[in-house]
Amino acid sequence: MTQFAKGTFVVSLQPMSFENGDSDQQLGRMSIDKQISGDLVATTKGQMLSAMTSVKGSAGYVAVEKVTGVLAGKHGSFMLQHTGTMKRGVPSLSVTVVPDSGTGELNGIEGEFKINIVEGAHFYEFAYRLPGN
Repeated sequence: MTQFAKGTFVVSLQPMSFENGDSDQQLGRMSIDKQISGDLVATTKGQMLSAMTSVKGSAGYVAVEKVTGVLAGKHGSFMLQHTGTMKRGVPSLSVTVVPDSGTGELNGIEGEFKINIVEGAHFYEFAYRLPGN
């Protein structure tokens, strides 16, 4: 059965060196650190790779982050995988739980994590499934 969690998060992105890159490649790498509150109370650590283009409003990114905390009273961790593009200002984003990445009481978790940014504030809606629920 699908359950839903909602809340907010604060994210810190810090530039990192991009190995084997040169200054005109328009490739980037960043660390991700989040503080998540609401129905999911957690912290995350991860990394993002990005690609910018010469067309304004077009870019892409991929990221993986480890989420550690409490969801619906259950303690554990899981990994999230991001795939995002922006095509001339039109965004497309998919953030999903990496299969079999759940630990502790979150073992077996599956789900989709939607991110909404409103006036600079970050909100999430997490549709998830746990075994036995």
